[in-house]
Amino acid sequence: MTTSDINSTDTSAQATTHAPTSAAEQFALRRHSPVQRIQHVLHSHPSISPFLVLILSAVVFSLLSDNFASARTMSLLFQQVAVIAALAIGQTLVILTAGIDLSVGAITILAMLLAANLAADNGLPGILGILLAVVVGAACGLLNGLLITRLNLPPFIVTLGTLSIFTALALLYSGGLSVQASQLPGSMNWLSTIVPLGQFRITTGVLVVALLAVVVAFILSQTSWGRHVYSVGNDPEASRLVGIRVDRVLLSVYLTAGVIYGITAWVLIGRAGVASPNAIVDANLQSITAVVIGGTSLFGGRGAILGTILGALIVGCFQFGLSLAGVNDQWRVLTVGVLIIVAVAIDQWIRKVKV
Repeated sequence: MTTSDINSTDTSAQATTHAPTSAAEQFALRRHSPVQRIQHVLHSHPSISPFLVLILSAVVFSLLSDNFASARTMSLLFQQVAVIAALAIGQTLVILTAGIDLSVGAITILAMLLAANLAADNGLPGILGILLAVVVGAACGLLNGLLITRLNLPPFIVTLGTLSIFTALALLYSGGLSVQASQLPGSMNWLSTIVPLGQFRITTGVLVVALLAVVVAFILSQTSWGRHVYSVGNDPEASRLVGIRVDRVLLSVYLTAGVIYGITAWVLIGRAGVASPNAIVDANLQSITAVVIGGTSLFGGRGAILGTILGALIVGCFQFGLSLAGVNDQWRVLTVGVLIIVAVAIDQWIRKVKV
């Protein structure tokens, strides 16, 4: 076989990942039932499912409550979702490698309290405080990654342990006390600034999270590092055989996720207006929920940042919609649990797709 033949074959193989180009593949698809075709589409485009769920839930809640579709409610929805969406972006990177991070909230709280207390008590400039939060997040993520890659410990066990460690450190350092926004430099509160967009009123924090999502989505889809992340999540042994440094990829994923959690600490200060050790107590569950509902497979190798953002919006949509409809809080929690189980069941069904 000549070099031109090989290049031609590679090009064809890449093309077939998006659409059937050969007569054999077209014939195979014609043999599939409508349900199998839907299964193939959802396997190739994991963001379709959460998009449809978001549209359907928005329509239903708009019918149940006249206030749901108002500009004020939508503005509050985006602001409320921003913190969880940011955490879920980092969680997505971890879950794409078939791992899980239970320490996301603890890392964010630790980074926020260290930066806020140093700024309030020691006069640390705001910019340095923000950078410190990012550095602390990166250091915590690096520790998780080293324990997983160097000691070959399961991500669940490692992050469960560091969840307790980081939480204890945050409480010991801060004494369990909060730092008010009035005690912080203006730059650390900048993400609370209201940005009018027509009738909508969102904050600069929402825009920062949106930019973060775009950047991470681009890196995942357009860089070799992103392709390696998907490959490691799909089959680490096969990735190792083709020359991918699996441990290095995993370490970089946890480090990058830590950086994102550090940025989220800044977003959280702007959203809450206070640096409190009691903030986002259910961040771990909510971030995983957003990722799973967003179509990212818990078994790794499949998912997208767009789906994660849609998943975070779905969770926020249900919480706001059920609240406006006067539904009891316990039923709202139950609904989110049902969403998680349904999302995982759909993922299992999609993973059984046959070529």
